Amino acid sequence: MSKLNMMDARCTALFVSGLQRSDAPSADAVAEAVRVSVRQFGVRGCAARMAQEFGDHPETAADRMRWIRRLVGEIPARPAPAPAGHARRAHCAAA
Repeated sequence: MSKLNMMDARCTALFVSGLQRSDAPSADAVAEAVRVSVRQFGVRGCAARMAQEFGDHPETAADRMRWIRRLVGEIPARPAPAPAGHARRAHCAAA
């Protein structure tokens, strides 16, 4: 997934999360909210819920998305964890 697509997916998942501006979320809280939303709804489910909100409440949804995009842009992306059961290999130079 490209960097832009990953940011879009994070924004979409965060949009459907329960996280609020008044929570003043930390980077860890944002990452957890994204994980929970993706686990609960999947990326497509998050997109469908976001589209529904834009249809029902366009002004509020646009304001929320502006806040989310600003928030995600301020928080450095974390590397994806290795899949379960797969240890990352250390790269060593041959001596």
